Amino acid sequence: MCGRFVQSQSAEKYAEFLGVHEIKIDPLSPSYNVAPTDHVYAVAEHEGHRLLGAFRWGLLPFWAKDKKMAARNINARSETAAAKPSFKESLAKRRCLIPADGFYEWQRKEKGKLPHYIYGKDGNPLVFAGLWSSWKDPETGERLRTCTILTGEPNDLVAPIHDRMPVSLPPEVWETWLNRDMDDAAEAAKLLTVYPSDRMALHPVSTLVNKVANNTPELIKVLETPAATQP
Repeated sequence: MCGRFVQSQSAEKYAEFLGVHEIKIDPLSPSYNVAPTDHVYAVAEHEGHRLLGAFRWGLLPFWAKDKKMAARNINARSETAAAKPSFKESLAKRRCLIPADGFYEWQRKEKGKLPHYIYGKDGNPLVFAGLWSSWKDPETGERLRTCTILTGEPNDLVAPIHDRMPVSLPPEVWETWLNRDMDDAAEAAKLLTVYPSDRMALHPVSTLVNKVANNTPELIKVLETPAATQP
């Protein structure tokens, strides 16, 4: 799964990297510890234009009765999303790109878990395959845009750390992924392949990341002498 990631750059930086035509949101605060239900930058297509906006992390399908299911929908399994009621319509019609400087995964140790920071080797953001939805609060009438991150099998680099990882899309498939004329969920799912190990790097980090309240650049620094076990 993907439960925490980093978006520390400006909307303008992500927009330039992703070839966005227009930024449709006020700036979000840089975050080194993005957590479920936070608002995040994501890119979607509208009438052939790439737009960067803010989406609440945790997808709410239009038929959801309340916000409670959002926390369960921060991730969608790429292998089954096309058949799941919560995700299949978005996979067919509402796909997005979610830029991330990197993400965290926890490796099980004898007495605890050791967090690792995983990122693009070239220094550019990873680009997660995402789905989005528009949900109307039945009580307040508020319109909320939400998103989820698709996950899949890990590559050889991540496999020793965790048995899942977010699906990262290479630049050559961004246009196809965002194209809303492609409205076949099964065809879209074929783009969700394993990101090459040689394009990524990782290192252990402090357990400070375990607490959502901690949100500083220190979280992604290399843990020079990781203990064999951490609480």
